[in-house]
Amino acid sequence: MKNNIGILTLSFLSFISITKAQEVIQISKATVLESVSNNNQSIKISKEDFNLARADYRQTNAIFLPNIAVSHTGMAITNPIMAFGSKLNQEILTVNDFNPSSLNNPEQTQNFATRIEVKQPLINMDGFYQRKAAKNNMEAMSLQTKRTTDYLVFEVDKAYMQLQLAYKALDVIEKALLAAESNKALADNSFKQGYLQQADVLAVEVRVTEVKNQLQTAKSNVENASNYLSFLMNDYENAILKPTDSLTINATDLVVASQISTERSDIKAMQLASNAYETLHKADNMTFLPTLNAFGSYELYDDQAFQGDASGYVVGAQLSWTLLDGTKRFGKAQKSKAEFEKSKLQYEQYVSQSQLELNKAKRLFMDAENKLKLSKLAMEQSHESLRIRTNRFEQGLEKTSDLLTTETQFAQKQLEYYQTIFEYNYAQAYLKFLTK
Repeated sequence: MKNNIGILTLSFLSFISITKAQEVIQISKATVLESVSNNNQSIKISKEDFNLARADYRQTNAIFLPNIAVSHTGMAITNPIMAFGSKLNQEILTVNDFNPSSLNNPEQTQNFATRIEVKQPLINMDGFYQRKAAKNNMEAMSLQTKRTTDYLVFEVDKAYMQLQLAYKALDVIEKALLAAESNKALADNSFKQGYLQQADVLAVEVRVTEVKNQLQTAKSNVENASNYLSFLMNDYENAILKPTDSLTINATDLVVASQISTERSDIKAMQLASNAYETLHKADNMTFLPTLNAFGSYELYDDQAFQGDASGYVVGAQLSWTLLDGTKRFGKAQKSKAEFEKSKLQYEQYVSQSQLELNKAKRLFMDAENKLKLSKLAMEQSHESLRIRTNRFEQGLEKTSDLLTTETQFAQKQLEYYQTIFEYNYAQAYLKFLTK
């Protein structure tokens, strides 16, 4: 009895799991776009890249702001020089401390020093250029984030159309299956009446089996398209998505420029990145110049911890100039120059490649536009041919093989037509993305 209950429970749970796995959720493209904007991992990663660049830029505030440090040090000293100096700092020297015996062999001295130190950069030319380079890099990452968002909008457009196409294909094949099964029933009836051979009936059955296999593939394509949309939305629930609108031709007046715009966010970002490399090269050249920094400290001394009966301060400025540190600076400057020259070549190559993609996309759109008219005409002609042959087959005037061939051709022409609509809409969306 317990085993039966266990089996029933497992069966019930399996049923629930299957039902949940087959859940179909209708979803609009606007909903997908909103979800992708809020949850997509690529967008989040791009934003974190910008945050990293912004953090690097904020670090360069150090060339303007002071460096302040506080320390408290405690020591026990018998070193003659340090013992004498500690007493001097504590302002507790007496005449007896000048006794040669006391100077040479001092008693243990306790010294506690609290030090507040301030360093203020004044002139650091290499730091100024490094800050400018960091700002260029931050702005480039901001533009890259925008381009990533634009790309995800285009990717959602394409993925949503793929889901629409998958459902169109599923609809076509389901209708083809109904027609094939209807023909099979008619063939079985004709065979019983002696109008058809067994081979004709088997041919119809083969056609039904083929369409069933195509139907299974179409269902898998729907699931694959649904899963990809879910991935873009960062949603890992095992649900089948269904678009709220079907695949139709996007009618729009598309005006495309002949040249790629250098103001496009990704191209502008590459230009800023190249500027950053140029500025870093200038910063490396500025390391050959002297730097000027101000400094100051306020000190408290006592022979007890965290006390300060005696105090003093130091204020000054330092002009430093490293004349030669081997060939390190020369090599670093040469490296940054090579990186700058490389970035310029990469920028030029990217612009050229983008122009190539634009030209290719325009030809793709024109080809899809021409193909759309032809595929629609072919589908209509194939449908009319199937209607005529079906009527003749019902009257016993048409061969079974001819009917099956025409039926197969009509299904193919329907799929080709909807595929062409997808290609036309995709080419249109891609052109907008390239020129955005």
